[in-house]
Parts: sequence; C-alpha cells; structure tokens
Amino acid sequence: MENQQVKKLETITLGGGCFWCLEAVFENLRGVQAVVSGYIGGHQDKPDYEAVCSGKSGHAEAVQIRFDPAEIGYDDLLDVFFTIHDPTTLNRQGNDVGTQYRSAIFHHDEAQLDAARTKIAALQHAGLWFQPIVTQLERAVTFYPAEQYHQHYFENHPGQPYCQLVVAPKVAKARASFAARLKR
Repeated sequence: MENQQVKKLETITLGGGCFWCLEAVFENLRGVQAVVSGYIGGHQDKPDYEAVCSGKSGHAEAVQIRFDPAEIGYDDLLDVFFTIHDPTTLNRQGNDVGTQYRSAIFHHDEAQLDAARTKIAALQHAGLWFQPIVTQLERAVTFYPAEQYHQHYFENHPGQPYCQLVVAPKVAKARASFAARLKR
C-alpha cells in the first residue's frame, strides 16, 4: 500500500460585496477545494438572506474558502481578493450598499491577521488607489452558509442580468490577472 499524504486544508473567509462575485472567482482557482457563500460577523443567530440584506443582522455577505496551501497560499488569495473588489469604499461595492457589503477579512488565527495587516500595508504603500483601504479585519466567528440557491449562483445563472453586468466582469478580470492559477 502506498504512503498517501493527507492534504491539510486551510480556511480563509472574505467579504467583498456580493458573495456571488467572490464565489465565482475563487472557485476557479487551482488549490481551492471548496467555496461556500454565507454570512458572518453579525449579531443574529442563523440569519437568512432577507435579514442580512436588510442590514439589521450586522452580518456581511462573505465566502468561506477551503484551500490547499501547498497549491495556493493565503497571500495569493489575498492578492486575488484585492484585485476583484474595491477595498476603498466603506460598506459598498458598486450599487450594493450597506454594512452587509463591507470589505472584510475574517481571520481564523493570528498568522492570518498578521498576513492581512502586512498585505494592506504593502498595498497602501504601493499607492494603487487614491483613497485609503478601509477593509476591516475581524476575527472569524460563526459562519452561516447561505441558502442553497445562493451556492454556485453564477455557474447556475450566467444569463441573469446581475451576473452578466457585475459578476462576469469580475470573473473576466480575475481570469486575465491570474490565468496561471486557474483550474481550467
């Protein structure tokens, strides 16, 4: 019997506007094993889409990504994250407005927090944006998977107007910027 190594997967949880956009980009990256759309960072137990969209639950729309660090690193995932959304707009991405659309990195340990701080400092120093980065760094708490119809939304509804106008351009940008990291 061959010696099989068990992959040690890690988790990163990110909020950067609508979770459909984030999910559609990250699920195409080599090393990403699973992407789940959901809600995190609020005060309501077991929130649903209606509660989160109202802005009253305090949760952000986010994705929780399981990845193999031997294939793609945490820092690489942060590079993709900062490429596909605007980290300088507080509680907003395009026409999606409210705290549920905040730019946030939900760290699972101190190493992730340190890496996120380092990445933000480097990006600020690089001067890529005219405004300061407002991405919030929050401790990862309970992540609530979104309703089933939100999972793989872009894949299942590519012709939906929001998908064509908002999600597809972000996917195209990620494909162009990170072509060497794509699964397909």
